[in-house]
Amino acid sequence: MITIPYLTAVSTYFSYGLLFAFGQLRDFFRRFIDWWLASNLQGYAPICLGHEDFYIRRLYHRIQDCFERPISSAPDAWFDVVERYSNDNNKTLKRTRKTSRCLNLGSYNYLGFGSFDEYCTPRVIESLKRFSASTCSSRVDAGTTSVHAELEECVTRFVGKPAAVVFGMGYATNSAIIPVLIGKGGLIISDSLNHSSIVNGARGSGATIRVFQHNTPSHLERVLREQIAEGQHRTHRPWKKIIVVVEGIYSMEGEICQLPEIVAICKKYKAYVYLDEAHSIGAIGKSGKGVCELLGVDTADVDVMMGTFTKSFGSCGGYIAGSKELIQYLKHQCPAHLYATSIPTPSAQQIISAIKVILGEDGSNRGAQKLARIRENSNFFRAELQKMGFEVLGDNDSPVMPIMLYNPAKIPSFSRECLRQKVAVVVVGFPATPLLLARARICISASHSREDLIRALKVISKVGDLSGTKYFPAEPKKIEEKKNDMKLE
Repeated sequence: MITIPYLTAVSTYFSYGLLFAFGQLRDFFRRFIDWWLASNLQGYAPICLGHEDFYIRRLYHRIQDCFERPISSAPDAWFDVVERYSNDNNKTLKRTRKTSRCLNLGSYNYLGFGSFDEYCTPRVIESLKRFSASTCSSRVDAGTTSVHAELEECVTRFVGKPAAVVFGMGYATNSAIIPVLIGKGGLIISDSLNHSSIVNGARGSGATIRVFQHNTPSHLERVLREQIAEGQHRTHRPWKKIIVVVEGIYSMEGEICQLPEIVAICKKYKAYVYLDEAHSIGAIGKSGKGVCELLGVDTADVDVMMGTFTKSFGSCGGYIAGSKELIQYLKHQCPAHLYATSIPTPSAQQIISAIKVILGEDGSNRGAQKLARIRENSNFFRAELQKMGFEVLGDNDSPVMPIMLYNPAKIPSFSRECLRQKVAVVVVGFPATPLLLARARICISASHSREDLIRALKVISKVGDLSGTKYFPAEPKKIEEKKNDMKLE
């Protein structure tokens, strides 16, 4: 759990209070202008209304240039960021033909497959020539090719489950699968910081939802025990089924799930485990097989394994792996399989090729080298940031490392200054995070060289000094001992 310094919390609340007050004042005068310049939509209710609309107009638009930055190259270690300008105080942004070559610390390109690869790219091009860019159909109609069948076999073998099914979108994998797995009369117990795709899937299921403290197995056990004892609301009947939903690596915290403890508790209370490995599959573990391999958990103890192909594999889509009965059921019931267009065949081929490289089936050891490099890069970068005095969340081996900013004014200052010095970072604020917990999220890649990381650290350290985001004292630099080259007489 994040402990916010008292003065930081006060200054952050004060900053948001000022923004809110001035926003309300501007809205007060805006009502008179809107009344004077009445539009032709008299009688219609405003289509955009509420706190979200106020936040977008009065807070988000002020720093809109820090988000949705377009790029014009592959998301490699370095990429080209398109320059933009605004003539109306950031209400609208216009692209220019100019680009800036920046160090990429924002993409999920964990293993470096997001750009040209000597093994993957030729096979993807060949697949494009043979199958075209889209199947133009759902899986149950004409959208299943031999490549899709091979992909599902590949995923099954890679994650260590009896069967798997793939989908065209990672977000939809969670939001469409969870309502199929559980419904009214069921209980979902979700980590408090689970991804919004899990949240939306749980809400759409009709099941009762309970939340446990982030990555805290003891609180999970307390919630399970209470809910089992109490039963369903009003009737107090036993729950039809209970599913505990967690993530392998939490995307906004960079923390690795305490999976062994959670699995043991779920076994004790006969609850199913649903594991989202969007950020962990391919990125951690000795052979890239995710959090189960890293923490020594038998995949047979995880009932539903979900993951995406957008991070470590340089493609798109997601998968669900589980028992053969479960996968067969999902293929007959899940709307994302029945009605959505299947993964483009070239994208499916990219995933197959990437998995083969990771497993060493391409005839080289590049996969092992990539896994070793991302682990070394992540641990080196995290350690150096902490030495500089930044508050960095997450665990060792995780390629995701949030740097806490807190104050809303520090979001644009950190982002803009980094970009000015040719380092592209992602900054995140409300509503993606709680109001007080704005941060910059760094994503490390195996494609980053040590020189890239050292350059990034120098820039981030300088920006941290300028923006006042070093909340801890920096470690004193070790004075290197001078070598005594004098000859002994």
